[in-house]
Amino acid sequence: MKFLIASLLLIPSAFAQIPSVPCIPAPAPAAAPPANAPPGGGRGPAGAGRGAGRGAPAPQSPADIAEIAKLSELPAWGQSLATGDYSHGPAYPTAPELAKRVGVPEGKVIEFVMNSAESKFYPGVNAAFQRHVCVYVPAGYTAGTELPVIVAADAYGMRYNLPTILDNMIYDQRLPLMAAVMIDNGGSERSMEYDTVSNKYVEFVEAEVLPRAEKEANIKLSKNPDARMTLGGSSGGAVALTMAWFRPDLYHRILTYSGTFVALRRTPEAPFGAYEYIEHLFPNSEKKPFRLWIQVSENDNGSKSSSENRNNWVIANSRLAKILKDNGYPYQFVYSKGAGHTQRKVINNSLPQALEYVWLDYTPPRR
Repeated sequence: MKFLIASLLLIPSAFAQIPSVPCIPAPAPAAAPPANAPPGGGRGPAGAGRGAGRGAPAPQSPADIAEIAKLSELPAWGQSLATGDYSHGPAYPTAPELAKRVGVPEGKVIEFVMNSAESKFYPGVNAAFQRHVCVYVPAGYTAGTELPVIVAADAYGMRYNLPTILDNMIYDQRLPLMAAVMIDNGGSERSMEYDTVSNKYVEFVEAEVLPRAEKEANIKLSKNPDARMTLGGSSGGAVALTMAWFRPDLYHRILTYSGTFVALRRTPEAPFGAYEYIEHLFPNSEKKPFRLWIQVSENDNGSKSSSENRNNWVIANSRLAKILKDNGYPYQFVYSKGAGHTQRKVINNSLPQALEYVWLDYTPPRR
């Protein structure tokens, strides 16, 4: 019992409510985070458990220390788009793709609000709430044609200039013409939505969010799983993987920052929460048609804690990377030196190139 209580005290405050606010224009790359954003980077993702907990972490074993130390020795992540394990930092200059460029056509962002009282999946446990959704539509889109799509948890892209990144990379033909649907979280229900390892959230997105996005933005989204990517950070990273895991017929591409692949929300179906991906799901399943880019930071959540409780983000992500490698997945794992959980500077530095890797093998259909 004492061990269980100590373990619970070590779990970061991922259940803290993340305020639901309208999708707002992304700040300039050098600007400070908006006032309602948690410290350390975007709204929601960094808020999913930055706290160190009230109890002292269990000491790391020599094996844990050695496992983490090896990450600093990984080759530098640069322009190479090869599969493998990399490190980068501690300097993180903002990527040039985040700045608007003269002569590059700009897409548009359409916002709409979903009332939880109208949802069959998440009507509100304690009270109804509103969920804002932003839809990026690329410049030059012809109504009626199918678009590849990025589905982002926590309306993630609006905090990291994703519309501008897509404008620039589409114009440079580094990415296909594509849409992005950036979905706000459920506030106090965020962890229930994101950290629960089940098909519920992806079915909610498919049944309620994407049809509404298509209607509001007057677009048609591809159903081809090779033309669909999930994106998220922290618990949003966990749900990005969960969406693809339960619906590989709809999602093949996954991009995560500081993914919460730890034992945060345990259920009878997933006794170790999202750590099940490492403990059982990937090892005991046939290879899925995924292409992944995953990142974790040196000073991420639980980085000084023992692996025994399955609540060390650094060890969890590096072990997930090893499983991906051993099973022949196309992936990149990036370890960010001197950085913290879903830190803005890391995302501003790496997101364009991460997107390029995840979409590298995509072939648009012939028109």
